[in-house]
Amino acid sequence: MAKKDESNEHEEPVVRDKRRIDPETGKVRQPDGDAAESKDSAAEAGDLEHEQVVDTGEGYEGPDVETSLSDADLDFLSGQSSAEELAAERLADLQRVTAEYANYRKRTEANREVERERAVADTAKAILPVLDDLDRAEKHGDLDGDTPFATIAAKLRGASERLGLQPFGEKGEPFDHNVHEAIFQQPSADVTEPTIIDVVEVGYTLGSTLVRAAKVVVAVPA
Repeated sequence: MAKKDESNEHEEPVVRDKRRIDPETGKVRQPDGDAAESKDSAAEAGDLEHEQVVDTGEGYEGPDVETSLSDADLDFLSGQSSAEELAAERLADLQRVTAEYANYRKRTEANREVERERAVADTAKAILPVLDDLDRAEKHGDLDGDTPFATIAAKLRGASERLGLQPFGEKGEPFDHNVHEAIFQQPSADVTEPTIIDVVEVGYTLGSTLVRAAKVVVAVPA
């Protein structure tokens, strides 16, 4: 009987677990023969089990709870301030935030009103030439009596007033370079300050917006 060839016998594969983390203990494995290093690593791994580690991107640091608390919170927790003092400071913070919000709302509403006036003023500028023609017609007496022309003029002026347009610029008023445009000046011994003696073109305002300056003739002290 032929002797069985032991060299051809099927050998069982040898599996070597080279994972650095032991799946049973959860600890970092060390190379064989380095007992001292293995002991130190095991001690470090044991310490990590009781330490919370935070990765900040620049290494590992422990959590800093104090950075999320205000000075008042820290004083209260350390016993340097009472609950009444902490509540008073929180109330002051709330009152300050409330006042800031109220001021913000006022500024927002004021800005919205200014933008509305500007939009209406841009539209109203289109009818100013017509209002100028009505003023000239009135100076010539064309609007006297109960005529259809006078009725139309009254309706148009009423519509401009409902838009918020207000005319200004009258004879005898002091001259104001902010709202008046002097097209002519003449010396006069009858005035002590620049004064309007004739209005060539009426000015208009809409709320706080100057739609058009009044064109006037000004008398200045001689």
